[in-house]
Amino acid sequence: MASISTHENELPPSHMTASGSRDMKDHHSDHSSIAPGEIAIGVVIGRASEYFDFFVYALASVLVFPQVFFPFEQRLEGTLYAFVIFSFAFLARPFGTVAFMEIQKRLGREAKLTIALVLLGASTAGIAFLPTYSHLGATSIVLLSLLRIGQGVALGGSWDGLPSLLALNAPENKRGWYAMLGQLGAPVGFMIAAGLFAYMLANLSTEDFLEWGWRYPFYVAFAINVVALFARLRLVSTNEYKHLLDERELEPTNIVEMTRSQGRNLLIGALAALASYALFHLVTVFPLSWITLYSKRSLSEFLEIQMFGAVFMIVGIIISGLVADRIGRRKMLFALALMIAVLSGFVPALLGGSEFGQDLFILLGFAVLGLSYGQASGAVTSNFAPKYRYTGAALTSDLAWLVGAGFAPLVALGLSAHFGLEYVSLYLLSGAACSVAALSLNRALEIKN
Repeated sequence: MASISTHENELPPSHMTASGSRDMKDHHSDHSSIAPGEIAIGVVIGRASEYFDFFVYALASVLVFPQVFFPFEQRLEGTLYAFVIFSFAFLARPFGTVAFMEIQKRLGREAKLTIALVLLGASTAGIAFLPTYSHLGATSIVLLSLLRIGQGVALGGSWDGLPSLLALNAPENKRGWYAMLGQLGAPVGFMIAAGLFAYMLANLSTEDFLEWGWRYPFYVAFAINVVALFARLRLVSTNEYKHLLDERELEPTNIVEMTRSQGRNLLIGALAALASYALFHLVTVFPLSWITLYSKRSLSEFLEIQMFGAVFMIVGIIISGLVADRIGRRKMLFALALMIAVLSGFVPALLGGSEFGQDLFILLGFAVLGLSYGQASGAVTSNFAPKYRYTGAALTSDLAWLVGAGFAPLVALGLSAHFGLEYVSLYLLSGAACSVAALSLNRALEIKN
């Protein structure tokens, strides 16, 4: 990694007094001293806060919104409507990325990140204070939709480039290890969100939970956003990180030019991890909706099983870093896509069977998800030409979420309710097939990390 030289010894004595303090400052700002682990801290903080927001809304879409925003519909239809609004954030996210790239060009990285996280916090807090259908009628549904779109735009705008910076600055033989660190934010965020909802379901009456209890996790999400904002700004605003980001050409580029030049990488990046992103919602949001509608199990106890599954996911993510450094990320994603295809065949028997079968599906699903998801982010980042890497990595992530996960709860619940769980198997299998095809086409994707 290049460093900045102060050239102190090349200056004549008359310049030493005038510029000595400046040179010493530059010397201490030498970005070569920044360890990948330090960058990883920013990645983990940012992703954990975003995933917590993500899962608070996702769980509320199953446990709360069908009753408080769609009381005029049966529970199934109300849940499907809630999942439609849930998908709005994924549709809005690429537009947020494009809009905030322009903000960054004009106002800088810190302003972009501040505006994005303030918007995210305001949208989340707005949901916490939102009147329900019984108080505001159809207007409450419109406002919920707008706030959900606001969350999506903000998530697109919150891209800070740190995951790409981490991947590029990690030791070559440990890139898989460092790549998985940011992915730990998903199970951590899920465990906190699920724990809050499980506690309230177990300790509040149904009336109290639907009246005010469900709002509390959104207040917590707002508070976490504030903490995450200052933590991330403290990192990205330093001279050291600015030098690193500039050195790696991690700056916004023209979207049209990037799409024309790097369209193949965008497409492969969106499809390469499709199996992982599809499974993501088929072990978190969808099973909870299935149990809510078609089982008499305690929802708080089922959430506890899912939290235990998230521990399996953490272990799987950590193992993925070790394995990817040995065999390569492309080979690992390929093998895990095949494993997800095998798992898809057991969905009807396990999820539609006994409580033991349901628990087994959750634990197996989370474990496989951890292995796959640990290396899913930025799988083709190094394929982008340097000048397109920052924007390309952001849009690849947006498209992967949109194609793989945005409509997964809606499609899975709709198919299972009307045609049976066998069609959920086919849905997950199709995602695995797309991943295998994309990875097979991308023969150049041999990331040695």
